[in-house]
Amino acid sequence: MNASVRLSASSLRAHKRRFAGTFLAVFLGVAFLAGTLVMGDTLRAGFDSMFGNATSGTGAIVRSADAITTPGESQGVRQPVDTALVNTIEQVPGVAAAAPDIEGAGQLVGKNGEPIGGKGPPTLAGNWIPDAKLNPYQFAQGRAPQRSGEVVVNRGAAKKGNLKIGDTTTLRTPDPIKVTIVGLATFGGEDGMAQVTFTGMTRADAEKYLTARPGEATSIKVRAGPGVSEKQLVDRLTPALPKGVEAITGQASAQENTDMISSQFLTVFTTFLLVFSGIALLVATFSIHNTFAIVIAQRTRENALLRALGASRRQVTATTLIEATAVAVTASAAGLAGGIGIAAGLQALFPAIGFPFPDGNLVISALSMTLPLAVGIVVCLGSALLPAARAGRTAPLAALRETAVDTSGASRTRTVTGMGLAALAVATTLSGVLVSPSLWMAGTGAVLALVAFVVLGPVASTTAVRILGGPLDRLRGVTGGLARRNALRSPKRTAATAGALMIGVAVVSLFTVFGASLKATMDQTVSRSFAGDVAVSTPSFGAGGSGLSPRLAGAIQQLPEVDTAVGLGRGVAKVDGKGRALTVTDPIALQRTFDLGKVDGSLRALGADGIALTKAEADKQHLTTGDRAQLTFTDGKTQTFTVRAVYGQSELAGDYVITRAAWAPHRTQDSDTLVAVSFKDGVNTDAGKAAVQKVADRYGNPEVQTRSEYAQSSAGGIDMMLTLVYALLALAVLIALLGIANTLTLAIHERTRELGLLRAVGQTRPQLRAMVRWESVLVAAFGTAGGLGLGAFLGWVLVKASDGADDSAFAFAIPPAQLAIVALVGLAAGALAGLRPARRAGRLDVLRAIATE
Repeated sequence: MNASVRLSASSLRAHKRRFAGTFLAVFLGVAFLAGTLVMGDTLRAGFDSMFGNATSGTGAIVRSADAITTPGESQGVRQPVDTALVNTIEQVPGVAAAAPDIEGAGQLVGKNGEPIGGKGPPTLAGNWIPDAKLNPYQFAQGRAPQRSGEVVVNRGAAKKGNLKIGDTTTLRTPDPIKVTIVGLATFGGEDGMAQVTFTGMTRADAEKYLTARPGEATSIKVRAGPGVSEKQLVDRLTPALPKGVEAITGQASAQENTDMISSQFLTVFTTFLLVFSGIALLVATFSIHNTFAIVIAQRTRENALLRALGASRRQVTATTLIEATAVAVTASAAGLAGGIGIAAGLQALFPAIGFPFPDGNLVISALSMTLPLAVGIVVCLGSALLPAARAGRTAPLAALRETAVDTSGASRTRTVTGMGLAALAVATTLSGVLVSPSLWMAGTGAVLALVAFVVLGPVASTTAVRILGGPLDRLRGVTGGLARRNALRSPKRTAATAGALMIGVAVVSLFTVFGASLKATMDQTVSRSFAGDVAVSTPSFGAGGSGLSPRLAGAIQQLPEVDTAVGLGRGVAKVDGKGRALTVTDPIALQRTFDLGKVDGSLRALGADGIALTKAEADKQHLTTGDRAQLTFTDGKTQTFTVRAVYGQSELAGDYVITRAAWAPHRTQDSDTLVAVSFKDGVNTDAGKAAVQKVADRYGNPEVQTRSEYAQSSAGGIDMMLTLVYALLALAVLIALLGIANTLTLAIHERTRELGLLRAVGQTRPQLRAMVRWESVLVAAFGTAGGLGLGAFLGWVLVKASDGADDSAFAFAIPPAQLAIVALVGLAAGALAGLRPARRAGRLDVLRAIATE
């Protein structure tokens, strides 16, 4: 073993540059994985601390016991509690103070007229709680609101909106109200609670604008007296509370909020990043394996001499594995440091772009360090295992032979195995897409397709390189022909080198196709469902934004240019025991502005006790026109509704429709998500849009868009997602390019004598460099072509599987322009990867190259 270690150490010292690409591939993969884990731990700790600070002075929270949770949401909507309970609670032994907490959506407008926030994190408004220990916000400047219209805002929101004490601005609740800033507040010493904005009002204003009726609060905060624990406080409060009201500890409330953030955002976000870490490491596996395979092939005679001098198979194998271990450990250790740097960079970057990254120090746990280290070492050693075993099988007589020709790539066994895997992949995929729609079945087929591509790569590379390199003979003459023959020399090596790029391009193509399909689906949905001329909406997503005033649709309806204006509000209720989202609207105007498909029954007859639902939901609930359904609202009241209409389409109208009259007794803070407007015959769209915008300006200046503009803006989040995906995939493509460059560099070392002979018979340095560059482009072209085909297929699979697993109809779209750009980038990347090896080849000394053994 000592001899193996000495041989490995001397080999690493002598051939450091051979393993540079391997080192970088492991380093980048481990750094990305470590950065993701550190960032996830830091986010969780930050949110834990943030919510802990928010309830640090609160011993207990009194709230409604039941919550209605709709599909796709983890935090339900609760019934308000009676503020009169404060008097009862204050009489409970151990209670030092109690205060109602009225909370709702409220979005400030900055000095420039643009809304502040609304891009994900909540934009909150509430009553300013006078008790400093119950209020998570502390004064930084100014005073508490005392009169109607006075507010305190968190300092971060004021900075973003360029607002200061004494300024008058608009607060959307969603009805716009004029407010004057009299104070600035901090949260735990910071400018705010991450990127959340908060506006504190007087209690009377909060009841007026954020609740359906006076005397209601979201919850009641309770402070414990000296010597009373949170659990003791809850135990004392519980008997004094009416039925349907509960008390939980402040710590439990903080944990609920952390769990909600984790389920809605953190888990999804970190899983998203971990998937890309896995892709980067998979690409790195190809590059590492290829490097060791080439190095072992180049050292065949060296290993054979060692065997002839008495070295055992185990010693030769151990020598290679020790080299791999040394590279793996050093690169993985460096990757850990790089991962910490990545997490620190993201922590500084994300708040600048509005991402909700809480303040605090980086949290570096044992798992976030040991797991990436172990993964990096395992990936590197696993990639080197087969080349190491091949090195151990080197026969002593191989020292007397010239370099063997690699024919394994086109073996019959590989061809049969690959074709079998491909057939199984297609069968599994089609079963999961067409026969019995299943994302799991489709996903299994996609993985099998990837394996089949890898296995068939060496077989396909010969044909593909001949076809792709055909034009080079005519365009570049002898130089192009030599480049094509070099790429054909070792099909397995060419396929392995291109495989890393193929995976990167395949994932890019997959998301490009899926993104284009989502856009086409949105366009199809708007075109099919929305029959109006313009739409009024607020450009917000996530929990941010305040929605539209329910009075806006009525104001627009008064315009002489307008035929119909209908607002779509949102409510929640339990329908026969299951939480469901309700669309609150005027059903007659809805039918005139939206295409609802075939309608059984009458939408005109809904009234205050009727409900309409889609055919899909009616079938699920086993309901038809004339049947009765029990709806339980957030105020705890249950009402029997009669199904008076069943309609066909639901994309924009929702699955359940009730009238505003039916919703009014149960409403909380009311808002619309969309106002659809149809113009009278002969009204020009531009003129009508301008008239609508003038009215909208009085209601907080929401955006007025034509139908095509609305469809485009609705799909705007898709472009943001694709930008993030492309940025993350750049790492995988970079690792693939390092693999191509490393392979070509090693191949040049292997062909030193051959290159010297070419120079001796008249090949110029520019021709030699061009030959190497074109070989790199051919390898990249093969990987890019395979990646485009695989990515388009997997994109189709994902779209069709999603279509089968969801009630909405997905449209499949191939974006030729974007895929052409991907192809050009792949080819350009190949040319870029060949620059350094080409320069190295061009610098070879002719006589020394010819003399090389």
